[in-house]
Amino acid sequence: MDKDNTPAGYSIPFILVHWVTAIVVLGLFVLGLWMVDLGYYDPWYNRAPNIHRSIGVLITLVVVARMIWRKLSTMPESPKNHKPWERTAARLTHALLYLLLLLMGFSGYFISSAKGQAVDVFNWFSIPAITSSIENLEDASGLIHEIAAYVLITLTIVHASAAIKHHFVERDNTLKRMLGM
Repeated sequence: MDKDNTPAGYSIPFILVHWVTAIVVLGLFVLGLWMVDLGYYDPWYNRAPNIHRSIGVLITLVVVARMIWRKLSTMPESPKNHKPWERTAARLTHALLYLLLLLMGFSGYFISSAKGQAVDVFNWFSIPAITSSIENLEDASGLIHEIAAYVLITLTIVHASAAIKHHFVERDNTLKRMLGM
């Protein structure tokens, strides 16, 4: 495979960004589930949210870059055996995945900055708060973040299931293309 996507397949860099994003998003989901039950005196009470926030900001930046990259790149064509409804479902699923990833990033930012505090990213840089005067912003953003997280994970499972179905039932190269084969 080339460093650039082709009509036949994805490039190695594109594949790596896909899998890193998937693993990080799943990790953030698990970390988020775990950290909401931490007690005040738990040593991870402040540390886990800081890690979650920092990684969340970084992955949101990666997603934005990936969306731009995707727009500027050649994207592989759907395999010939895909039915029209499958092609439409794949396009909608990808669009929803990107939308949900952005929604997660922005709602997470609004949760963290709702009280006027900047969002610190691993002490590397900070993103200033821009919305400290909106009433109930933290609670509303928290609800959006939680719902979007569950929808994102559900849609990710559907996405992965479709790829596995294409691999084992249809016996086409849908999954192989994202594995670099």
